[in-house]
Amino acid sequence: MRCIEFNWKRGALAALMLMTACSSPMPPSEPAVRVGAATAGGSPGKLPPPSTVRSMSDVRLQAARRMVAQNPAGTYTGTVPDILLAIPVLEIELNGDGSVRRIDVLRKPGQAPETLQMAIDAVRRAAPFGDVSRLPKPWRFAETFLFNDQRQFKPRTLDE
Repeated sequence: MRCIEFNWKRGALAALMLMTACSSPMPPSEPAVRVGAATAGGSPGKLPPPSTVRSMSDVRLQAARRMVAQNPAGTYTGTVPDILLAIPVLEIELNGDGSVRRIDVLRKPGQAPETLQMAIDAVRRAAPFGDVSRLPKPWRFAETFLFNDQRQFKPRTLDE
């Protein structure tokens, strides 16, 4: 007989994600959040240019790392808590040069609604995410932001 080890934290996160996916999504009639240039003063420093990407998975991973690097006070890198404050989900569409073309909200958090704007701002500050012009379209990816009680986030991509 084969024994399967169950990871309780990942299981709890998966159950939470499944439950929240069943909550009412944003109505399709609501406009997408448009992204412009990052606001001055919100950035702790200039990031180095993004590295070369070979797939949208590379883009997603590089984006998550850049978001953490550009938002050090607003992020955590340790273990995801068992209970999260909020879980906004964004779809980020890129231009060929890796700059952000558009951000769509796929899931608004039920509590702590300000975390949605915090996630959008984090994406803006961390862009660009690498030249995607040689990758097949569409140039977009989704990111889930796992906010703890201190209103710090961890991109789910870094917890996989």
